[in-house]
Amino acid sequence: MEKIASFTVNHMDLLAGIYVSRKDEVNGNVITTFDLRMKRPNYEPVMNTAEMHTIEHLGATFLRNHNDYKDRIIYFGPMGCRTGFYLIVAGDYESKDMVELVTQMYEFIGDFEGEVPGASPMDCGNYLDMNLPMARYEAKDYLKKALYNISRERLEYPPTRNV
Repeated sequence: MEKIASFTVNHMDLLAGIYVSRKDEVNGNVITTFDLRMKRPNYEPVMNTAEMHTIEHLGATFLRNHNDYKDRIIYFGPMGCRTGFYLIVAGDYESKDMVELVTQMYEFIGDFEGEVPGASPMDCGNYLDMNLPMARYEAKDYLKKALYNISRERLEYPPTRNV
């Protein structure tokens, strides 16, 4: 079986950042998948599900209400490895095109106070698995180490490995 492209990225050299994971064409339209890598894989501890779940609720709420992007957002959700999130956007974009939007989203999450949107038994299948203080901490950490003053090495995947 052929190895999928994301498994050829050298995760030992991957830093927290924003990366184009893939581009797909659907009915003549480009869909861009972004890797919002919050943790350096295999170096930093991964996030727990409660803070990831909270970031997912807050991030999705922010994105689907954003004046400029709400009609282009396809999906925002967690990576199975718990080191970041995928953001899928309708359109042909590069990583640098998403820096402002992603920074705004993580500032929103880092400053959020109150009830997490959708954190109720009527709205969510696991509403008790939330941790707003840790979600805020993780958002601020990502802003500080990766998004503010982002560099090229945090916008382009490291060279792929031979498979």
